[in-house]
Amino acid sequence: MNLSKFAVALLLMGLGAAACGGGTAGGDVTPGKKIAFLLPDAAPRYETQDVPHFQAKVRSMCSDCQVVYRNAGGDAAVQRQQADAALAAGANVIVLDAVDTNAASVIVAAAAKRHIPVIAYDRLIRNSPELAYYVWFDDATVGALQASALLNAMKGGAKPTVVMIHGDQTDLQARILKTAAHLALDGKVTIAKEFDTPAGSAGGAQAEMALALSALNNKLDGVYAANDEVASGAVIALKAAKLKTLPPVTGGDAELTAVQRILSGEQYMTVYRPVRQEAEAAATLAYDLAFGVKVPFELTAGKAADNGVQAVPAVL
Repeated sequence: MNLSKFAVALLLMGLGAAACGGGTAGGDVTPGKKIAFLLPDAAPRYETQDVPHFQAKVRSMCSDCQVVYRNAGGDAAVQRQQADAALAAGANVIVLDAVDTNAASVIVAAAAKRHIPVIAYDRLIRNSPELAYYVWFDDATVGALQASALLNAMKGGAKPTVVMIHGDQTDLQARILKTAAHLALDGKVTIAKEFDTPAGSAGGAQAEMALALSALNNKLDGVYAANDEVASGAVIALKAAKLKTLPPVTGGDAELTAVQRILSGEQYMTVYRPVRQEAEAAATLAYDLAFGVKVPFELTAGKAADNGVQAVPAVL
């Protein structure tokens, strides 16, 4: 794939508002608070992008603030323990990317008892009336971008045949992506097979794609894959089926392996979410909450996300 095609294949997403707030008197850095940054699993982006960007932004605003970073390794019980430990150690605010978005409401409730605000990061915490803010990208826009790119890749055919492979149905973001993709694709394609992939795993997506290929006798025009993880599994199954030409496969998150697949022609596109913007927005918001600084309206611009019991102010 040449570079001009690659530029099209790597679609860009940005947060709707730049990181605002974090103001200090006289422009000097401010001493003194403890911010817990609790992440869910061992995805490479966390150690290489989220954590260093978050820490650097906090340091730029607060000379001796402490960022308490912990990773739950995919275990919701471990994350609960980490949150309890952070609260016991005097955290002034918690930024939480939940392993389990339903179970994490208990963490928010425990923090609320201590009057400690919690910011949901990456994943919206469900059914929590005390959740303070939510920082993420607009998943509906991501789903629309993916579907639009797939339609563009298949243009020329009448009602092309598509297989849709989504993330885990219990994940709110996966459901938002799915709805947005359907809004863009319904009526324009024939959805021959559709799957919700438990845990959004590559192995699950590989098995689902193999089932679809068997049922369709290897005849399809495109694959809507909700993210790069499930795209990787779909591509493995497509290659194993020895198709002469691989159909376009979407993706999301711009993982390095996905970029490599795009360059080799095995994946059609991905969506790059600039993690630095997300991490810095969360760090700025955490600073404002920790120091009692009024959060500027421009940060959310009135946007909110429904977590089942309240409209959570959202930086999208």
